[in-house]
Amino acid sequence: MSKRTGNDKQQQTTAVKTTGDGILCGADFYDLAEGCIAVVISFTSARDACRLATVSRIFKSAADSDPVWIRFLPADYEAILARCVEGGTMVVDSKKELYRQLVERPLIVDGGRKAFRLDKETGKKCYMIAARDLHIVWSDTPRYWEWSSLPESRFSEVAELISVCWFEIGLKMHTSLLLSAGTNYAVYLVFKMTEESYGFRTAEATVGTAGGKRNTIEVLLEPNHGPLERLRLVHRRGRLGRFGLVPSRPAEGGDEKWPKQRSDGWLEQKLGEFSSNEEDDGEVKVSLLETKANWKGGLIVEGIEFRPVVASSPGS
Repeated sequence: MSKRTGNDKQQQTTAVKTTGDGILCGADFYDLAEGCIAVVISFTSARDACRLATVSRIFKSAADSDPVWIRFLPADYEAILARCVEGGTMVVDSKKELYRQLVERPLIVDGGRKAFRLDKETGKKCYMIAARDLHIVWSDTPRYWEWSSLPESRFSEVAELISVCWFEIGLKMHTSLLLSAGTNYAVYLVFKMTEESYGFRTAEATVGTAGGKRNTIEVLLEPNHGPLERLRLVHRRGRLGRFGLVPSRPAEGGDEKWPKQRSDGWLEQKLGEFSSNEEDDGEVKVSLLETKANWKGGLIVEGIEFRPVVASSPGS
């Protein structure tokens, strides 16, 4: 093995000092043990660790090590893995691979009622609560709602709205048991519309905490189809449905009121935001309500998702 010259070492050290936005300035890291480098990297982020792994072989070995990546995983990650449903256990050979899988593939937990993953950008916890764990008014009446399975859903059941006038979905959750502390979260309804959907105008979405903070906004559930309205007469399952006007015109406030397409094939509509801190007593309440318009139907609910406000693309 050729001996590294003083000039080579100085050039390499300079390169290290200009990597990672100055994190490594002020020391010759080639003189440090790999374990020391790993400790420093563990105080950065998953993204920074991947960048630093390209600096040199010793940096790659340190940046890929378990002591680094265990710092990026949630403190209760072992308890979360223990809640995984049968057949969904992850087989990995390193903490870095475990982190990667938790970012890319949701883990189904709690008897199939929740989906857990890590946010790609922040490493914070994300959860989707299945429709079965939501409070859906009239969901136990087959005339109004039907429970079925879809191959594209991560859960074994989804709720399909047949026809109701009073549309209401709610959820109350203890955030301290599930979400990352001290984090601003956004709440999304994850759903689809059938080709026979009708009757949906604006709905009222409310997100509030036990600490008294509460915000209500107006949202749309029907995707933006252009400038025209449609009138439908729905016939399904041997009975005639209701007439319904579907709003296909721009809503006040611009495009942010329209549902967004996710990468997993579902739609999502943002219902609001809240902060998971101790001041709010660790509880959040979410509701989506529409009772003023005519009868409505053709909406399929997969669940309600919580993810950090500064987050990766939906549907990961």
